Formats: sequence, C-alpha cells, structure tokens
Amino acid sequence: MDWFGWLGTGDYGFAREVLQRGVAAVFVIAFLSAADQFPALLGEHGLMPVRRFLQLSYARRQPTIFRWRYSDRMLRAIAVGGAVVGGALVAGLPQLTQPWLTTVLFLLMWGAYLSIVNVGQTFYGFGWESLLCEAGFTVAWLGSSTTATPVTVLFLIRWLVFRLEFGAGMIKLRGGREWKDLTALYYHHETQPMPGPLSRQAHLLPKWVHRGEVVGNHFAQLVCPFFLFAPQPIASVAAAVMIVTQLWLIVTGNFAWLNWISVVLLFAGVSDGAVHAVVPVWPAATGPGTDAGMPAWFAVPVLLASALLVYLSWWPLRNLFSSRQLMNASFNRWHLVNAYGAFGTVTRTRDEVVVEGTEDVTGAGGWREYEFHGKPGDPARVPRWFAPYHLRLDWLMWFLALGAHDRWFEVLLVRLLHADRATLRLLRVDPFAGRRPAFVRARVFRYRFATRAEHRETGLVWIREDRGLLVPPMTYRAGG
Repeated sequence: MDWFGWLGTGDYGFAREVLQRGVAAVFVIAFLSAADQFPALLGEHGLMPVRRFLQLSYARRQPTIFRWRYSDRMLRAIAVGGAVVGGALVAGLPQLTQPWLTTVLFLLMWGAYLSIVNVGQTFYGFGWESLLCEAGFTVAWLGSSTTATPVTVLFLIRWLVFRLEFGAGMIKLRGGREWKDLTALYYHHETQPMPGPLSRQAHLLPKWVHRGEVVGNHFAQLVCPFFLFAPQPIASVAAAVMIVTQLWLIVTGNFAWLNWISVVLLFAGVSDGAVHAVVPVWPAATGPGTDAGMPAWFAVPVLLASALLVYLSWWPLRNLFSSRQLMNASFNRWHLVNAYGAFGTVTRTRDEVVVEGTEDVTGAGGWREYEFHGKPGDPARVPRWFAPYHLRLDWLMWFLALGAHDRWFEVLLVRLLHADRATLRLLRVDPFAGRRPAFVRARVFRYRFATRAEHRETGLVWIREDRGLLVPPMTYRAGG
C-alpha cells in the first residue's frame, strides 16, 4: 500500500528545476565570494580575525566547523568544495539519481555556509545570508527527478517567500512616513547602498512614476503574498507579479543575491500548467505524478523536516504582527525560519566616506583617492552592476557613512598604511601601485546624482560636496 502518495505532485517539475538549480547557483556565488574576500576581511590577518572572535563565549556556542580550528586554507577548501557541489547541482547531475543524494548535497552546502556565516560577524550580518541558509535547508527536501515533488516543501518555500515579502511590507508601513505618503522612491534610487548603472536614470524619472513604484511595491509585498497559497492559476499570477517587481529591483539596484534568490524562490508558486501557457513547448505536467507515490524512506524524513520548519515558524509568525517587529532576525542558531525585511526608512541624502592617501611626508598635499569596486567614488564614474556578487567591504562603507562606526575601519586604514596586499585586492584602484603612503585619511562627501543638464555640461554622474574629515591624517608610525 502506498501510504505517502498524497505527499507528491507531478505539477511542479519546472518549479523544482528552477528552485534546485537557482538556489545552488546562489550558493556557488556565495562560496566563491567567501574564498575571494573572507581571508582579507576575517581571516588569520583579516580586519576582524575569526580566531579573536572565537574567544568569545557567544561565538563558541555557534554551530560552525571553525569552533575547533580556523585557518585561511581550511576556509578556502570549504568554500571551493561548496562551490563544486553547487556547480554539480546547477548542472542537474545529482537530480538524475536517487532523491537522498540531492538532499545530502544541499544539507552539506547549508552546513558549510552556516559555518561561514556564524563566524562572519558584521561582514556577514545581512538578511540574505540567513535567507540563503534557510533556502538551502528547505530546498534540500525537494527530492530528485525520480520521485514526485513534495507538496509540503513547496508550501514551506511559499511560506518563506511570504515572510520575506510581507515582512518587508510591514516594516515599511511601520517605518518612515515616506512609505505612507508615497515619496520613498523620490530618494531611494539615489541613496540605496550600492547604485547600479541604471539607478540614475530611475532616479530622474517623473515623481508620478516614483509614487507608482511605491504603490506597486505595497501591492506586491502586502497583497500578493497571500495569494501564493491560493489555487492555481491564481498562485502563479501572484508569483509572476512579484517576480516582475524583483526584476525591476535587479535592474535599478545592486542588492547582492537578495532579489535573484527571491525570483528563484517565487517559482514555488508557479505550476507547470502556468509555464505551459507561457512556453507551450514545456509540458503542462512533468515528472512523476502523484500516482507514482513516494518511497517511505524518503517521505518520512521529508515530513520530519517539514514538521521542524512548521514548529520553528511560531517565532517569525508572531514577529510579523508585533508592533516591535524585528527585521532580518534569526530566532535560532541554525538560521532556519527567519524574519526578513528591508528599508523601513529611506535616507533622503547620501554621504560617502572617501579614503585618501599621500606620499608627501609632510601631509600637506598630494592626496589621492582609493577607489572601491562598487561604492560611489569618482564623480565621473558610472556605477557598475555586481549583483548577485556581494561586495562586503563596499556595503560596510555605506553603513559607515550612516554612522555605524566599528573598529574594522580603523584596521582598514592601518592596513592601507602598510600597503597590505590582501586588503588592496579588495579595492578597485590603489593610487600608489603597492607602495606605502606616508599618510591616510578619511573624508565625508555629500553625493547626489547629476541632473540631465549638469551631466551634459560636465559629463559627471555624481555631484559631490565636501562635508569635512571623518578621520584626520594618520601616519604609519601612528598606525603602528
């Protein structure tokens, strides 16, 4: 007798392909980012060394393989190994075998990345880190092409998207007045953490378009998420509307993999029938149907994992309707079933910290700027697209300009005085070509996008105004 036939469906074969390959692709990017940036930021000689962090009792309680030992070589080995596993899943090779293999591989990536996040400190303190961990754990239970798609897992992924979108919408309603009077997008394209090449064009759109953007955002985040749980094709339509809003954010911003993984996860609400209506070459139903059943040895762990996620849902559910709603919070050490949200308030002006150095031993002149990859610097430089890659130092520089000072910035300046190679590799331009400067300093500038007339006249993308020193000139001797 087939006791678990009800657990599987054959109507979401395309969704499973997108979910597994898409989440695996984000893992690949995240692991490669860690291999590239983690040692300089948090490694043995990083700005915030993991070994020092692990001396804290809080850190020793976190689930991470690095509790017993950390080395940059070990970090890179784990990151490269995770990227290789993710690459195999992107290619779809494990999905052709027994379902336990895809589950094991996704859980390995989840555990490896969880180990990195839990020692990443402020450089990994972003909501999309927890989002990737939760997505990886949940998608792990989707099985392979040899079995039906578990309906409980599909609904749990929709529940994840609901918290992601509805949580962000509620944060905005409880946040700044600009979301209520529809003026938030007057400023957001200009003041967002890392603008993209089309952000200026978006900022210069008429104000009635910006008000429409806010209305569309509220509809996508506060209304559409409920319809993800509606019958088809309503759920597919709701998912499609939300995908369009995420694509607009991808085009106009640079939010690491947040919007990309959101698009992937939204396919949990898209049925094969809906895909067939848009792309007729895709069958209306694919993969094993519900009549194929599901082997008990796989169904039982799926139900246990589903029950665990349902149990853990109480805390984020309560948070959604709390007047003191938390944003981007984890309620357990495993980063499962988290609270999400972003931009409860929108800053109306943009300040940037510009780091400069000089080889003049008197410090009287000859100051030249260090250029970062993503954050605004040279006023004539058009912002680049980097998402879904995450430039962690650039993001922290945005928070620094908002007043979130931390010791990592002092260490960064000292490393620049030493012309530390690992640190310089995090930057786009070292104005001294590897030589030690005599002094470094940090200044604050107020940035705004150039109007069309200003751009035609000067060729500048940004207009900036000097707001004074953040850190006065410091020398190699003063820095140690």
